[in-house]
Amino acid sequence: MSQPDPAPDQARPDTSALADTDAPRTLHPLPRGLVELYGLLAVLFVLVPEWMAGGALLGFSDQRRGDDLPPASAAWRKVPELKLASMSLAELRLLARQLRLGGYAVERRDRLTARLLKRIGRRKALW
Repeated sequence: MSQPDPAPDQARPDTSALADTDAPRTLHPLPRGLVELYGLLAVLFVLVPEWMAGGALLGFSDQRRGDDLPPASAAWRKVPELKLASMSLAELRLLARQLRLGGYAVERRDRLTARLLKRIGRRKALW
């Protein structure tokens, strides 16, 4: 579908002047001092904090390693509240399934933990 011709009183822009100039446009460069100032600010605000954070992380990793963590105490393995607190939600739901606790799939963690503790208390044996 063709577009209607513009009204005669509306003037079209003259594009012939733009087509005649094939010379590349010249851009006004930023002053050299301003470019150097931006570079200095980039170093101060971006790179220096990165270096400081990297050095701090290296210092912390030398002091403490994951292998040095103490093993879980016997209380974490024996006390039902602590054992349930250390389990993930998926593990809690598996335990609820093993204990034949209905409706475990839609319950929040705190409610599921309370129901598991009640069921475990009745049985007097955790696992």
